[in-house]
Amino acid sequence: MGALEILLLGLALSADAFAVTISNSFVYSHEKKSRLLLMPVFFGAFQALMPLLGYFLGGLAARLIEAYSGIVTLVILGIIGGNMVREGVSALLHPKDDEEVSTGRLTIATLVFQAVATAIDAFAVGVSLRAQSVDLIFAVTAIGLTTAACCVAALFVGRRLGHLLGDRAEVVGGFVLIGIGIKALLG
Repeated sequence: MGALEILLLGLALSADAFAVTISNSFVYSHEKKSRLLLMPVFFGAFQALMPLLGYFLGGLAARLIEAYSGIVTLVILGIIGGNMVREGVSALLHPKDDEEVSTGRLTIATLVFQAVATAIDAFAVGVSLRAQSVDLIFAVTAIGLTTAACCVAALFVGRRLGHLLGDRAEVVGGFVLIGIGIKALLG
């Protein structure tokens, strides 16, 4: 597997992280830039870590994770997305005064759950990397950096979309996360 193929693999693996970053960036538009920049760091790190784990753990664990990765992803993103939809609909139906508005935070726990959910498929990629002659360090570094770069681009897109969506951003973001979960379940 050459450098171009690894780069394309990194782009493919980063698609879910890209979509979640867009969703988060317009849902959590009130967050400081430093907090939002944790998304590329977390998503890139987990996209690099999971193939590494797959490479070394492989075998039975890979089959188990591959068999249930769609369900796990749907559950994690479904819970987070469902909560966002519920809160967003509630806010739209029962608007609060500016003084009463309480904005949710993009927590480290949320980022970890999302990073794991979007990187589960990368575990199976790690198993396949073991079967091929690849420079593992180069491959996982390229995958992680590609994902981080895609997520930085997603921050810019998400910030722009968030302003266009206004109060509906949290509902749309929740449905995006649920959709990613459903896509992972269906394969």
